[in-house]
Amino acid sequence: MEIFENLWSIIKTIQFRDVVDILAIALLIFGCFKLIRETRAVQLLKGVLLLLAVYFLSSLFNLVMLSTLLRAFFEASVVIIAVIFQPEIRKALEQVGRSKNWKKYFRVFDTVGKSGDWETAVRKSIVDAADTSVLFSRSRTGALLVFERETMLSDIASTGTIVDATTSVALFGNIFFNKAPLHDGASIIRDGKLFAAGCILPLTSNKNVDSNLGTRHRAALGISEQSDAVVLVVSEETGVISLAVGGELTRDYTRETLIKKLNELLLDEFEQEDDKPRLFRKGRKKV
Repeated sequence: MEIFENLWSIIKTIQFRDVVDILAIALLIFGCFKLIRETRAVQLLKGVLLLLAVYFLSSLFNLVMLSTLLRAFFEASVVIIAVIFQPEIRKALEQVGRSKNWKKYFRVFDTVGKSGDWETAVRKSIVDAADTSVLFSRSRTGALLVFERETMLSDIASTGTIVDATTSVALFGNIFFNKAPLHDGASIIRDGKLFAAGCILPLTSNKNVDSNLGTRHRAALGISEQSDAVVLVVSEETGVISLAVGGELTRDYTRETLIKKLNELLLDEFEQEDDKPRLFRKGRKKV
């Protein structure tokens, strides 16, 4: 009875804000575990837990030097965690920023408007990319096209050459011609225009990627893992047309299926949001 009385006395002191606080921490911990579950950070987390166990045992058996060393390590753990888990933290923050549920509550303050001219330019770039992909597939010409969405890729564009030109099959053909200086890099399409070419993309960190995939496909997966970009790949070896989105690769597209999929990924959200009110509307600024 005394145990239950003590428990009840503790429960009576709990306020509503305490419940909210506990739930928030629980969701945060769950989100962290979900984020690192299928990444290399799992092994790092196991190492940290092992060090915690060693620290507990060293304190228990009064191993002064070892416990002091580990205590100093854990005192600097905030900086250490930020360095070790930097890719996972960055990925989590980008996912939060791109969340549709988050954006809809702040839509009234959105200062980025997309006009009919923007839609026309994007549709043209989709058709040009699809026509080029079919030609490249037949001639076994490798290509890597990155369609920028919400996440700006100016840091990636700075590794290549700024073009800022209207898309066309002829332009893509000149860029990805195997003797051209920019053919090995990726081209970035921003707002329906060819923004940059010859850009260097980060490779995927996923160790479970098919070993038959080459550097071009691994680069496509890498940038799709680190941003919300839609990446179009034409294989130089097989001529297969693929799309990388969110770290996943889908393959064997035809011209028709490619245009349909790109329209869904690049224009569906614009068409759904076009009639919703915005406090300010203006053209998208270049970065």
